[in-house]
Amino acid sequence: MTEIIKLVSISRNFIVGDETVHALRDVSFAIHEGEFVTIMGTSGSGKSTLLNTLGCLDTPTRGEYYLDGVSVRSMGKNARATLRNRKIGFVFQSYNLLPKTTAIENVELPLMYNPSYNASARRRKAVESLVSVGLGDRLNHKSNQMSGGQMQRVAIARALVNDPAVILADEATGNLDSRTSHDILALFQRLHAGGRTIIFVTHNPEIAQYSNRNILLKDGRIVSDDINDNVQSAAEALAKLPVDND
Repeated sequence: MTEIIKLVSISRNFIVGDETVHALRDVSFAIHEGEFVTIMGTSGSGKSTLLNTLGCLDTPTRGEYYLDGVSVRSMGKNARATLRNRKIGFVFQSYNLLPKTTAIENVELPLMYNPSYNASARRRKAVESLVSVGLGDRLNHKSNQMSGGQMQRVAIARALVNDPAVILADEATGNLDSRTSHDILALFQRLHAGGRTIIFVTHNPEIAQYSNRNILLKDGRIVSDDINDNVQSAAEALAKLPVDND
């Protein structure tokens, strides 16, 4: 099985006044192609710092990070940005959609930085990606014409459009109600079943029951890394939730 993510003795320190904050301490793990991994931790656990490291948004103080076989730590800012665009699909808690633009225009955005795609190819890929997340009937809707769940589906379609090596989700259900959260988790499970590699960063321990592996951070260290042998179906859980008729 192909190794998509490999962290070797990663540490990240920040200087705050006269003190050194050890946000990550000797963190090592690997994630293989086709895994659905939850990374959990409370505020101050190092979760956000690890997310920024995995997303090539920050570089560690010590240690090595390999993304799809490429060493990231020694890269310059521009090289990291290109790698990030090609290899990682981001899904954020707040959707991060462009206002007053259509679903297609939002999903096309990552392809604007990829010279391999001309305008017609970008549109075709964006439509395919939106159809794959169930939004074939919302292609030309703007973000202010969509529900929270629909906007998150647009964000997931945008994450998929570049065929990334990994989908990195940051609290991707944090702004959603319970029914919509389970609907989005069911979508992530379908993507995983289709072969996608997913890393879901969250403070919510309930999310762990829907992934295949759970990594727990505390005080910048990994305190557990467990396989989930009893993965629950988010679609089945959704079917059991009461319907709000208001």
